[in-house]
Amino acid sequence: MNLSVFRINILRMTTADQSSAACADSAIDTEGWAMGHVPSHLRLWVVAVLGLTADLWSKAWAFGDLAPHETRVLIKNLASFHLSLNPGALFGFGAGYAPIFVGASVLALMFVLYLFANSSVRQWSMHVALGLVLAGAIGNLYDRTTQSAYVAHYPDGARVIGKLVSEGDRSVTIGDFPDGRNPRPYPKPMPGASGLQPVVRDFIKIEARIGRISLWPWIFNIADALLVVGVAVLLLNFWRDREQHEPAEQTAAPTAAA
Repeated sequence: MNLSVFRINILRMTTADQSSAACADSAIDTEGWAMGHVPSHLRLWVVAVLGLTADLWSKAWAFGDLAPHETRVLIKNLASFHLSLNPGALFGFGAGYAPIFVGASVLALMFVLYLFANSSVRQWSMHVALGLVLAGAIGNLYDRTTQSAYVAHYPDGARVIGKLVSEGDRSVTIGDFPDGRNPRPYPKPMPGASGLQPVVRDFIKIEARIGRISLWPWIFNIADALLVVGVAVLLLNFWRDREQHEPAEQTAAPTAAA
């Protein structure tokens, strides 16, 4: 290949790249970003407000209507209502680290807004998913900043959570959360690990089993369900975007090689 032919090929490749970039910019301009698009905001905020309302209302109902040790059947052999207080995070892990979870929740909220600001108006399913994550994160963040219970830890791994009624040298009296009804005496718990801690209110229990194995042994709330569904939809969106971009990259590679 002589020099003039080489220059012509380079010129063609440059022109093609510029045309592709112009088309991409034009597509973005035509699509628009979600941050300046009212329907996109409605998808995000309506879902977030409805989800948060459902979560806070259901928690207030459960802890106002159900007895502390009551199991009320929702769907026979599948799901029931049973009150539980979680001083940790998802699946009950990390009890006693509420300040870390609060900070993580704030970062998650900021990340949700960042993803929304950088999404296009066509990504409606992502906006709905971000609304679900937003509602779930705020719902549990609300509990961690407004709900506190006395958590008593014992050397054998047992744990009692409720309202501290009285404390003596060798025992403590703990009642039902949040008003201290039905007080019961317990041995003095482990020092340091026990005390007043932020908690999240849970009340939904999956009863379905395979033999003796519970399909979902953790008790959860509406906020947890919104978080799980929202994150799952977000992952599907990321996977779909990756699948769409890979063919375009593979098509562009042979053109550049030529």
